[in-house]
Amino acid sequence: MRVLGVDPGLTRCGVGVVEGVAGRPLTMIGVGVVRTPADADLGHRLVAVEQGIEQWLDEHRPEFVAVERVFSQHNVRTVMGTAQASAVAILCASRRGIPVALHTPSEVKAAVTGSGRADKAQVGAMVTRLLRLAAPPRPADAADALALAICHIWRAPAQNRLQQAVARHTAKAPVTPAGAPTTPKGRTA
Repeated sequence: MRVLGVDPGLTRCGVGVVEGVAGRPLTMIGVGVVRTPADADLGHRLVAVEQGIEQWLDEHRPEFVAVERVFSQHNVRTVMGTAQASAVAILCASRRGIPVALHTPSEVKAAVTGSGRADKAQVGAMVTRLLRLAAPPRPADAADALALAICHIWRAPAQNRLQQAVARHTAKAPVTPAGAPTTPKGRTA
């Protein structure tokens, strides 16, 4: 499985591609940051983020894209920029028919370090160890993007099995008219 992880941001949008399967050693294919100037017009910045992500999709041909789920922060300006960059990444992948998964920061930290409260240094150290790199990727946005890809590779098989089980259960569930009382065996009374 090849996954492009995206740590969304308007000034620095971390991108990283990891290949592998759960339970086996993973391989970093590429890592970087799409940068935009803070003083540029918002529209131009979003276009630059789109162009950068499109280049990564063209070059690395991922099967999945994992994007950090935007969460509430105290700084509304920061969360808005993060949400806008996130939407661009989701749009770029969806336009190509590439499945997108959203992971919260605490899910990613827990998957990579074992603690949902890990700091950036701990995430960088574990990404370095897991991908057998000589040094942590810089800046931290790049390491976070790799952590997103790792998280998705490790979590996707379990999530897929859960979704399949729910689908099988839903398909087997008896259908009753809306509001009709049912007996313990699921039959209409």
